[in-house]
Amino acid sequence: MRVHTLTFAALAVAAGLSLTACQNDNAGTGQSDPSSPSTVSSSGGGSDSGSSDQGGAKNSAGTGSATNSGTTSSGGTGTAAGTGSNANAKVGKCRTDELEITAKDNTIDGDPDGTVVVTLTNHSGRDCTISGYAGVDLKTNAGSLSAKRTGQQAGSAILKNGKSTYFPVNYPFNKSGGSGVRITGLVVTPPDETKSVTLNWPGAATLPVTDGSGSPVKVGPVGSAGQGG
Repeated sequence: MRVHTLTFAALAVAAGLSLTACQNDNAGTGQSDPSSPSTVSSSGGGSDSGSSDQGGAKNSAGTGSATNSGTTSSGGTGTAAGTGSNANAKVGKCRTDELEITAKDNTIDGDPDGTVVVTLTNHSGRDCTISGYAGVDLKTNAGSLSAKRTGQQAGSAILKNGKSTYFPVNYPFNKSGGSGVRITGLVVTPPDETKSVTLNWPGAATLPVTDGSGSPVKVGPVGSAGQGG
């Protein structure tokens, strides 16, 4: 009986030592094996998580990230260049042939002088720039009479397609009692243009005779008169 008891005790000790050795081996394996899955899990998490796109883009496959970055950069540059090009593109000036030019009398009772308003309407199919003074000449039975500028500041503006702008022509009434100078036509040359348009004169039929010291007719800059005024 004593021999059997010692033998059983020895077997128990041996089994315990064997179990301890196995546990140590498993513990070592547990420390080394999860290291690789941990790295993969981190990379996979960065790629799959929408909230970690920035981190994932840096920690994921380098080639894919560089390719995506290059594509985005190229597309962004192209878009910016297009926008910049459109923003910086110069709008061409309004040409005589692209403008419908009309004139009408706009004299108000009680005014000391007569007023004719010239309308410039853009029908070019595009926007155009217009600024400054138009050239204005009155054709008379005594020859051509050029209008003088009023001296008002002339601003620059973009005339949208289909829209109009205006300027006034002021002239003195013939109160001399004589026949005066008879007006036969109105010649308008848009700003920065050389081609003119001849219109019927819608104002008073005559101007007073002057002593030749200067033109009695005045023209304001484009945009200085509203519609009908």
